[in-house]
Amino acid sequence: MDNTKLKNVIRKYQEHLVVDGGLGRTTVDGYARSLSIALRRMRKFAPKPAEIKRHILWMHTRNYSYSHIVNTSIAIEHFAKMKGITVKIGRPRKPRCVIKDILTESEVSRIIQSTRNLREKAIICLLAYSGMRNREVCNLMVRELDLGSNRVIVLAGKNKKDRVINISSDCTKVLIEYLKSYARNDNEFLFTTLSKRNQSGAWRPGLPSARRVGLRPAWCRHGLIRGSGSIGICRRQLA
Repeated sequence: MDNTKLKNVIRKYQEHLVVDGGLGRTTVDGYARSLSIALRRMRKFAPKPAEIKRHILWMHTRNYSYSHIVNTSIAIEHFAKMKGITVKIGRPRKPRCVIKDILTESEVSRIIQSTRNLREKAIICLLAYSGMRNREVCNLMVRELDLGSNRVIVLAGKNKKDRVINISSDCTKVLIEYLKSYARNDNEFLFTTLSKRNQSGAWRPGLPSARRVGLRPAWCRHGLIRGSGSIGICRRQLA
């Protein structure tokens, strides 16, 4: 498959989603990745409705995840609309999954204690005790910290929504220590070396720490966000 032609197709598709669909950059990037994978698998730049349905059926038979099937279906529907074709793909029933792969408070503490420098420690603490998404941490500015009130202000987060997040006093202390060692002005990014376009930028420094304490890095980035660090804050707030 011609990679140059595929890139041009995906670029036009992204422009369509932004201009005609009014979708945000994160959503556009996600659909673009799903479409790129689907077109490569079908080996078609303009698949017909029958070929699309066969591909979705193949995904079901291979037991792909609910989210992967749904995201691929939506991405293909947008692509077909751009091509002037009407394609409607049924959605599978959303599974009721038991919560799993959640880091315990002790595991979060072990990762934090195994960090090799204050920068790593600040990043992991912020992920663990705020529940912020990776890209939100990458885009966080110093002026968006309200350390006196143990709060972080997230601007234009998921779905372009602003919100205020409460963090623990322990996390605040680490951030204060970090800012003392790594001086920043209010208009700078809190972690200036993190990639603003790469969503993996925030959790990547924590992977060596996870390995050092014997945890699987593959799910540590999600476990940090959904783990017991945030639960601990909820306990304090509800007490």
